[in-house]
Amino acid sequence: MDKLSQDRAARLIVQLLRGFYWFDEGLQAYLRQKGWPSVTRSQSMLMISVLLGARRPSQIARALGVSRQAIHTSLNGMIELGILSLADDPEDGRSKIVVITGQGGRMRENADEAMRLMAEELARRIGQENLAALAQALSADWGPPLDRFDDGS
Repeated sequence: MDKLSQDRAARLIVQLLRGFYWFDEGLQAYLRQKGWPSVTRSQSMLMISVLLGARRPSQIARALGVSRQAIHTSLNGMIELGILSLADDPEDGRSKIVVITGQGGRMRENADEAMRLMAEELARRIGQENLAALAQALSADWGPPLDRFDDGS
């Protein structure tokens, strides 16, 4: 691999994170504009995990690669804000599941609108074709994470 390719590969994760931060910061700004209280990036990630189907705090912790204690700290803040709540798990009475409250549902509607507006703005900035290619590349099946590497030696 030549030096240019090595640099490009090394910057890829930084570019992916920069894109995530662009969306997250825009989302937070839109929600504040709509009168919602600020949430941390951890709380934002927790909410995304719930929306993607993780319901138990232990599932959310695994999905985000953090401790259950960290999830409970973020979760308690969102419960205090009235965005999420904990309910008995109908499949396991010993466990709790995370539930989006009515207020959380209204916040989600505003978040969905923010995402639509940001996608439209990004299309204006980088072009519709580039946005479509980005979405296609990120949606592709990347397969499981690598656990072995053939470095050619």
